Amino acid sequence: MNRMPSLFVSHGAPTFANDPALAGAQLRALGLALGKPRAVVVVSPHWMTQGVAITATARPETVHDFGGFPRELYALQYPAPGSPELADRIQQQLALQGVSARLDPRRGLDHGAWVPLMHLYPDADVPVLQVSLPVDTDEARAYALGRALAPLSRDGVLIVGSGSLTHNLYEFRSGGVQPAAYAQEFSAWVRQAVQDGDAVRLQQTLRRAPHAARAHPTTDHFLPLLVAAGAAAQAGPVSVLDGGIRHGVLAMESYVFGRQVMIDVREHGHA
Repeated sequence: MNRMPSLFVSHGAPTFANDPALAGAQLRALGLALGKPRAVVVVSPHWMTQGVAITATARPETVHDFGGFPRELYALQYPAPGSPELADRIQQQLALQGVSARLDPRRGLDHGAWVPLMHLYPDADVPVLQVSLPVDTDEARAYALGRALAPLSRDGVLIVGSGSLTHNLYEFRSGGVQPAAYAQEFSAWVRQAVQDGDAVRLQQTLRRAPHAARAHPTTDHFLPLLVAAGAAAQAGPVSVLDGGIRHGVLAMESYVFGRQVMIDVREHGHA
C-alpha cells in the first residue's frame, strides 16, 4: 500500500460525535481524500498508562469515558474491528526502537479515538488500535513515540494523534460563545510552527507560545500533536484543516503531516 501521512485531530468535546459542525465535515472529506488505510492507530490523552500499552482485542468496545453529557451520546457505538496481529507487529516495531510495550487484550476505544473516527471513517470498517501515552510523557518523549511508530505508515497504517489544539475545560464549562482571542493567538503560533516544519519550536510550544498556560492548563491534550508530528516519516507538506473554535475556547484545528490535500467544505453558522 502507499505510504500514509500522519494526522493530528482536535476531538473537542464528546458532543463532537453528534454535532460535527465544520470540523466534522472536514474530517469526512479528508477520509474520502486519503482513502481507506490498512488500519488506524490512535494515540489519545484519554488512555494514559504506566509505560506503553497497545490494544489487542479483535472487537474493541466503544468506551463512553465521560459524564454529564446528553443521554444520546451514551448510545452511540463505533463497531470498528481491532487487529491482534497488527498489535503484535506494533509491539515488535516499538521494541526495535527501544520502546517496551505490553498488549492489552481487553481495552476498548476511548472517545478520543471513536468520536473523530465517526467522521473520518463513518462506516467503521477500518481496523482501529490504540497506543497509550505513558503517564510520565513529556514533549520530547511524545515526539520520540511518534518517530518509533513512523515506519508503520509505509504499510498503509494511518497514525493519528487525537487531542485538542486548545483545552481549557474550566472555560469550556463556563459556556463561552465568541472565539476567545487567546485561543486564536495560540492556535496561530502553533500553526506557524507546524507549517515551518520546526520540530524544536513545536516541542517548546508550552513554554514559548502566547497564552500557552491558559490554552493548556495540563499537557495531556497537546502531547498527541507531538506524536503525530514525530510520526511524519520525513519532512514534507502539511495540510491545515481549520475547523474553527467551538464553545469559544476549543480550537478544532487539525493537521495532515506529509500529504497535501485540498479540502473545500463550506459550512456557515458555527462558532
